[in-house]
Amino acid sequence: MPENAAKKLEVELLAITPDAEKLIEQAGRTCYLSFDRIGADSQKSFIKRLIAMGHESPLEHASATFRIRNCSRAMTHQLVRHRIMSVSQQSQRYVSEEQFSYVVPAGVAPEDEARFAEDMRTIQAMYNFWRDKGLRKEDARFVLPNACTSEIVVTANFREWRHIFSLRLSKKAQWEIRKSCWLILDVLKKHAPSCFEDFESGQTQ
Repeated sequence: MPENAAKKLEVELLAITPDAEKLIEQAGRTCYLSFDRIGADSQKSFIKRLIAMGHESPLEHASATFRIRNCSRAMTHQLVRHRIMSVSQQSQRYVSEEQFSYVVPAGVAPEDEARFAEDMRTIQAMYNFWRDKGLRKEDARFVLPNACTSEIVVTANFREWRHIFSLRLSKKAQWEIRKSCWLILDVLKKHAPSCFEDFESGQTQ
């Protein structure tokens, strides 16, 4: 492992709507005034029917917040393109990158990792040179690579998470955001299985 290479990608659930599936059923049944059909096991079948019909707006009433650590800025640049999401990200304007860690791309062969690490040291020296010259962090960051690690907190409703998964779990998606989404999906399936069980866990990891 090259020096300063990032630790293992981490996904942490910070918050999730309590009794999310119960809330979604209540919201969805409001559309049909079918409250008399609520029963001990009605949530799963009702939510599955909503999804099958394409009536996913009731899923917007539930949301989940995750912290993602040890990811690259290349990955977060992709994630923040999903606009129906709240985002708080580590700032390179205010946080010093004088000893930045980085993600080694999956496509870099083991025999080439030393060269990649050398390139990162060169960029580190460039950043530190400009900081020593008095350049502000917000300007010195212009020389930093997309490989730089970042930390980000994201909140999205369940419907938006489903949309994100439909795009980012694809084999065509970039490997790091796909891995992040698999980790998030595994957590959501534990808390609200009826809302996400149609996505097969780990199928393209």
